[in-house]
Amino acid sequence: MTENGATSSSPQTAGGGGELTKELLEHQRPEEHKEKHFLSSERVRDIILGVSDGLTVPFALAAGLSGAESTSRIILVAGIAEIVAGSISMGLGGYLAAQGEADHYMRELKREEKEIIDVPDLEAAECGEILAQYGVEAEEAEPVVRALTRNPHHWVRFMMKFELGLEKPEETRAIQSAATIAASYAVGGLFPLLPYMVISSATHAVIASVVVTLAALLLFGYVKAHFTGDDKAPIKSALQTAFVGAMASAAAYGIARLIH
Repeated sequence: MTENGATSSSPQTAGGGGELTKELLEHQRPEEHKEKHFLSSERVRDIILGVSDGLTVPFALAAGLSGAESTSRIILVAGIAEIVAGSISMGLGGYLAAQGEADHYMRELKREEKEIIDVPDLEAAECGEILAQYGVEAEEAEPVVRALTRNPHHWVRFMMKFELGLEKPEETRAIQSAATIAASYAVGGLFPLLPYMVISSATHAVIASVVVTLAALLLFGYVKAHFTGDDKAPIKSALQTAFVGAMASAAAYGIARLIH
């Protein structure tokens, strides 16, 4: 009872624990405390992998062929062939990697499902150990462990995530990864070849290719920092990305000139 006789309701009984938590997060958090988290999805990582390789490898190939004094037409044909082969190779690699992750997850899932049946006490003790790593005392962890063991599905999910660090992959993850990496590689690989499409002289085209590709690498590195949550160092990321591409092309050009 309050001083004026009205019955007060505690936050815990006002609308249930889950509803209270949701209300607190959505309505009572100050604007200045709005949290900004970047969830780096698998697709974003695939795009970064594809574009970075696509910008670097064809760039190095074109620079190397230019160092061997090839014509723009030869460099363009070789570059396009490399993009096609590279896209297929990168896409296949992404598919196999994602499929391998899915297979590994399913093997570990079946193992955990078997263990909670065969050795439930040991698995329950492991739950307590995991919670202890987050500062939860034994007497506080006990009801949590009991709640988990009453629901085998959630129990297995808990062990998969917190004991093994595994998240269930999407069913179409392998196909998506292959398509994303291959397409990103092809898009990135076109930038170094653009000058060779319009400039007949390879000597002049390679200079334009260097300018175009370095600009693309700088922009890509800057954008990559934003999408990976590294907003404090976008310039550093841009310079690092451009440096790697420049070193690869310089090495290819120098070796080609030396051999030629």
